[in-house]
Amino acid sequence: VSLLIGQTSPLHPAETNAIGTPVLLTDPAVFLKAGESYFDPSGKRIIFQAIEHPEDGQTPDDDYGMYLGELTFNEAGAIDGLENIIRLSNEGSANTCGWFHPKNDSFVLYATTTTPLIDSEIPGYQRGSGRYRWAFPPKMNIVSQNLNDGSTKKLVTDDENYLAEGSWSPDARHLVYCSLASGSGDIYITDLQTGTDRLIIGDEGYDGGPFFSPDGKRIVYRSDRRGNDLLQLYVAELKFDETGSIIGIEKEYQLTDNEHVNWGPFWHPNNRFIIYATSEVSHRNYELFVCDADSGKTNGTTRYGIRRRRITHADGFDGLPAFDESGTLLMWTSKRETGTSQLWAAPFVFDLED
Repeated sequence: VSLLIGQTSPLHPAETNAIGTPVLLTDPAVFLKAGESYFDPSGKRIIFQAIEHPEDGQTPDDDYGMYLGELTFNEAGAIDGLENIIRLSNEGSANTCGWFHPKNDSFVLYATTTTPLIDSEIPGYQRGSGRYRWAFPPKMNIVSQNLNDGSTKKLVTDDENYLAEGSWSPDARHLVYCSLASGSGDIYITDLQTGTDRLIIGDEGYDGGPFFSPDGKRIVYRSDRRGNDLLQLYVAELKFDETGSIIGIEKEYQLTDNEHVNWGPFWHPNNRFIIYATSEVSHRNYELFVCDADSGKTNGTTRYGIRRRRITHADGFDGLPAFDESGTLLMWTSKRETGTSQLWAAPFVFDLED
């Protein structure tokens, strides 16, 4: 176990009302970079993507591998590290967007090319000449993997185009994901019970990064439909038929409308707020913010995109946030302390109702 895993980062004075002491989960001596991590339903394991440092004399992989790790906790019950890290994906393959099955702890899903990429030019999203780039590797499919025997099964396939950014609905019946089959990026939902695929968000430009709300009745996502490389955040209320199958959206709400890149929205378990990363501070210093995404079901007042409040204040990138199911733990990708993208976790103590 590395001595670096479990190290803490000093809090900026402005962070003390939002998070507890951040703990480093991935070792920069092992991983060149790591990111996009999610908790399992029990809050004991995480799935994440990373690129390992190569053997001496070798060049690092160009693409992320998918990994699984077990969280460790101190006597007070706080996260203090990560152990038993294993690689899930095939060596040389390109991978992204892991997710745990909500009902069966033996299964995960992620997007993978399965075999190494041959294409030298890989499309992707990038703002201008910025250093951060979200790649769209072709020939990528979403698979489920049995953690007991390592076997995989394709959930949705497209052997010609990027197909990723997937996650199960809370009841595990539906899968939401992004496909570049149209040339840009559209959001689809597959009813895994019937095998029916439906396009639900097909505006011009890129729409992706969708997640189901905790109650399974809405999705949150990002969009570059204006084609200006400035991502905005949206929530859509889902439409169901009499059998419970999702057949479209009832109404769409825009949460952000600004001159910034708003990225990686994720629901708080209370079903009424989201956390996301934004370039609002600087395109070289993404930070985490929260805002309302209240449907009005609780108090009768629909509130989308209001009360934006800043969570992180560290120099460098802070993004791709995720809560555990209790909403008391926050995990995200950050360049704090290490100077490279690594995984950090901290207690989430922000008063959302304040």
